[in-house]
Amino acid sequence: MAENGGGGCCPPMDLMRSEPMQLVQLIVPMESAHLTVSYLGDLGLVQFKDLNSEKSPFQRTYAAQIKRCGEMARKIRFFKDQMSKAGVLPKEMLGKENDIDLDDVEVKLGELEAELVEINANNDKLQRSYNELMEYKLVLEKAGEFFSSAHRSATAQQRETESPRASEDLLESPLLQEEKSIDASKQVKLGFLTGLVPREKSMVFERILFRATRGNVYIRQTVVEETVIDPNSGEKAEKNVFVVFYSGERAKSKILKICEAFGANRYPFSEDLRKQVQMITEVSGRLTELKTTIDAGLGHRNILLQTIGDKFELWSLKVRKEKAIYHTLNMLSLDVTKKCLVAEGWSPVFASKEIQEALERAAVDSNSQVGSIFQILRTKELPPTYFRTNKFTSAIQEIVDAYGVAKYQEANPGVFTIVTFPFLFAVMFGDWGHGICLLLATMYLIVREKKLASQKLGDIMEMAFGGRYVIMMMSLFSIYTGLIYNEFFSIPYPLFAPSAYDCRDASCSEATTIGLIKVRDTYPFGLDPVWHGTRSELPFLNSLKMKMSILLGVSQMNLGIIMSYFNARFFKSSVNIWFQFIPQMIFLNSLFGYLSVLIIIKWCTGSQADLYHVMIYMFLSPTDELGENQLFPHQKTVQLVLLFLALVSVPCMLLPKPFILKKQHEARHQGQSYAPLEETDESLHVETSGGGHGHEEFEFSEIFVHQLIHTIEFVLGAVSNTASYLRLWALSLAHSELSSVFYEKVLLLAWGYNNWLILIVGIIVFVFATVGVLLVMETLSAFLHALRLHWVEFQNKFYEGDGYKFAPFSFILTASEDE
Repeated sequence: MAENGGGGCCPPMDLMRSEPMQLVQLIVPMESAHLTVSYLGDLGLVQFKDLNSEKSPFQRTYAAQIKRCGEMARKIRFFKDQMSKAGVLPKEMLGKENDIDLDDVEVKLGELEAELVEINANNDKLQRSYNELMEYKLVLEKAGEFFSSAHRSATAQQRETESPRASEDLLESPLLQEEKSIDASKQVKLGFLTGLVPREKSMVFERILFRATRGNVYIRQTVVEETVIDPNSGEKAEKNVFVVFYSGERAKSKILKICEAFGANRYPFSEDLRKQVQMITEVSGRLTELKTTIDAGLGHRNILLQTIGDKFELWSLKVRKEKAIYHTLNMLSLDVTKKCLVAEGWSPVFASKEIQEALERAAVDSNSQVGSIFQILRTKELPPTYFRTNKFTSAIQEIVDAYGVAKYQEANPGVFTIVTFPFLFAVMFGDWGHGICLLLATMYLIVREKKLASQKLGDIMEMAFGGRYVIMMMSLFSIYTGLIYNEFFSIPYPLFAPSAYDCRDASCSEATTIGLIKVRDTYPFGLDPVWHGTRSELPFLNSLKMKMSILLGVSQMNLGIIMSYFNARFFKSSVNIWFQFIPQMIFLNSLFGYLSVLIIIKWCTGSQADLYHVMIYMFLSPTDELGENQLFPHQKTVQLVLLFLALVSVPCMLLPKPFILKKQHEARHQGQSYAPLEETDESLHVETSGGGHGHEEFEFSEIFVHQLIHTIEFVLGAVSNTASYLRLWALSLAHSELSSVFYEKVLLLAWGYNNWLILIVGIIVFVFATVGVLLVMETLSAFLHALRLHWVEFQNKFYEGDGYKFAPFSFILTASEDE
């Protein structure tokens, strides 16, 4: 669940059962309450109960303090955002948060926030002015080119024209020169507007202007090559400079509205060339001044952020702790008459001494005249489940908890999952070459775990890092099973000895086993390499892996049923032992345990018996003779006995338990089974029935239906679960065949061309296929299938998983959640 927290000496861990828990009551004086909760948060071994659940957050005692801490947390988040934008990293925490006062932190944060907000506001204003002047400068330059070009054109035409009158007209209207002469009395003075419009809106902008004025405008646009920063949004944008000529105030008002709708920024412009030059000079000077001022402001801002960064971690930790303390204090009951706070919560039994020491230390440090009172309460409430784990076992425990948290003191599947999970994964993934690749990747995470633990990783890398020790176990077991399968990237190697077989004569080929004779001792470990590449390789491996999958599956299911016995014995439920454990063991082993024995006998004797025929006709024709399928004497009699036991075990599972539970309930109702609680301060006794049906109201029909469903589920599940373990064979075969295909059809094929370019391409394709398909997709696939085998086939035999986690008040957990 959670990694082991708390100091002091702890008793040895009971791996099978969760820690014994106790419900404790703390009566704490008001003056030492804050320090007491702080010390208990450092200890991290008390899960407080909310004694004010009927009150809203605003009605609780310390609502004002939480609001105050929330405001400080907001300021710290603001500082973090500002430092992130400026590229300023907070320094490592120097000193302890207990050395600073919360009031001083609040004042300091307020001052720094006010100063930083003022600097940001001034900088935003200056930056906006700077961006506006940059746009204005572009308008002056680009629009100036329009007018200067028109002026040069008019001057050239004036020189070519003989009539002085015509030249005078040309100079007065240089941009809209008509080919025909116009009467001076009918000439209209044109106005114009200049500015910038976003480039993606420029064509629509031009069309709307044309339609709104019915074509009575003349517009010129030019592209601005470099991107500009928009003064309004502060974002980079591509824009065009435009000049719109119009006639009349009505057209002007329409143009102004359209410019506003399209986000076009307008700037004043003069036709006078001398004024244009003067304005460009003034704007350039102001830009230089603003740039200097902005740089100075940013420098001052960075100095301020570095000052904040020096103590950021210290302030952040202090505020988080204070907020967590006040949240916890709000869960305590206030006794106004006695001026004290009353707390109730769960803690492990072994933590009693440490909790009492923390209470005494808090009373002394707070100069309280009255000490805190620690006492253990008696309750029938189900305690939380707490398994002490370390960095090696925590990932496996999380895998188990993802299915469901163990009920209090229920047998923990994680003890066996530590070994069985990576082993079943390796059965499907067996290749010692791929296992070495997986191990190298995992060792990188383990060797650099201290550095990686402090870094922010992606979601996938975070999961891989959290399960690094599980992946290490998976890779080690994969190397082991790969050596058994004798596969290194699908290539067999005679590592432990030469092959036991050799060719009888020169006509013996690699594609057949005909003519092979045994010339040496049996290959000492794993599969003889001579099997690889032969015609009988696939049938042999299919038979081997299929039978091995059944043996592993029946063994693990038997382990699950045996675990149900230990649960029943621990909870003192003889009903579950006699009418659940024993019938289930008989039913499973009468059928599939018997099949496992037949497989082993067939391996040992070399018999050619058809096990499919044996198992099918054991049900269809149990009295028929077995003939050549008989593996041992009196096999038919044994099968009849096993079949009878399997049939009898079904009603034993179904009928007795509901009636016995009904009788026990009637006895309790008559007061015949009440007994005084033992007087002990070391443990907590929780009354539970082994079947989990110890409710006040007993409904026989519900119990009977539940038992009927449970019986049917087990009987059908015995078949389906055994078949489900055949996935071990299927995925192992798929992994081996894929690896063989990549080796033969990619690497060897590229090698056969005798071309170094094709060979390099083949090697690259082989590496990417191996990593992408076999080391990533196949790893994930085998992981998920191993997960399913544990959750469904193994844990459903004994694991209820209807408990809830022990969630102690801990500053370590609080800090990790906030991050």
